[in-house]
Amino acid sequence: MASVRRGTTGISAMRTPSFRQHPNPVRGLTSCQANGLPIDLKGKKAFVAGVADDQGFAWAISKCLIEAGADVSLGIWVPALGIFKKSMQMGKFDDSRKLSDGSLMDFEKLYPLDAVFDTPEDVPEEIMSNKRYAGESDWTISEVAKLVEKDIGKIDILVHSLANGPEVRNPLLETSRKGYLAAQSASAYSLVSMVQKFGPIMNDGGSVLSLTYDASNKVVPGYGGGMSSAKASLESDTRTLAYEAGRKHKIRVNTVSAGPLGSRAARAIGFIERVINYSYKNAPIEKELSAMEVGQTAAFLLSPLASAITGQVVYVDNGLSTMGLSLDSPTLKAEEE
Repeated sequence: MASVRRGTTGISAMRTPSFRQHPNPVRGLTSCQANGLPIDLKGKKAFVAGVADDQGFAWAISKCLIEAGADVSLGIWVPALGIFKKSMQMGKFDDSRKLSDGSLMDFEKLYPLDAVFDTPEDVPEEIMSNKRYAGESDWTISEVAKLVEKDIGKIDILVHSLANGPEVRNPLLETSRKGYLAAQSASAYSLVSMVQKFGPIMNDGGSVLSLTYDASNKVVPGYGGGMSSAKASLESDTRTLAYEAGRKHKIRVNTVSAGPLGSRAARAIGFIERVINYSYKNAPIEKELSAMEVGQTAAFLLSPLASAITGQVVYVDNGLSTMGLSLDSPTLKAEEE
């Protein structure tokens, strides 16, 4: 079974990485507040797919959208929805929910969603009878889009923070056809399907945003199972969707290529701390990447301030993607000696 899980959008996680041992490290942003030109999203309706807890990019994006005045609804992976609701009710997310004015952020609506499936007819019996899906209904992409239109009306913002590669630990040479196609389905085609189904219920000038990772065009050993190919597809589709949805629905489509950050989802990859440490030592800006830095960039791209930006891959990675040489390479050190 290849279901879309909590936002394994690239390499993301929130454990204490080894770079915290560096003397006087520079921290990234910890809130959505920023001086300068304000982002005003008052009256805007947003649907964010991929939040399952208070960690990672999707939560940070949602928080920044709410700080800017938007009403945010969430699409949550069906098996994770009950846990998410219970955690909210028990106050487990209260610290993360705190906004700049001291209030706790809340969501307009919570919807069960499995973006591997477009329509009810696509769902196999093994999923329909799975106890993790018991008690929930109307969770395919087309069904959720209809519910959103019924409950909320037209929306202005659509965020895709979804990915899953069941064989992500396998090298590409050891990835099965089933695993490869599952990664493509959950991580790339899900964006196409969401724009197909949500595009017609988006207001003119609306904006779509997904999350990608630089393994789309560079080799990252260990990021396997077809996930690098899926991210390449996602970026290519972003350009094509920007054109097609721009002409058809008058909306914009962009993607953010985020640097390594620690989230629960990234633990599936198995080497997240080393990747975070590599970024710290080799990026032009030697600091920890914050989820809120991705959130603020997303809020800008999803706002009218970015009205002429579409079809773009926007890097938020402390500049790591610009580097062609590892500063901490043993080869370089040997030459210095």
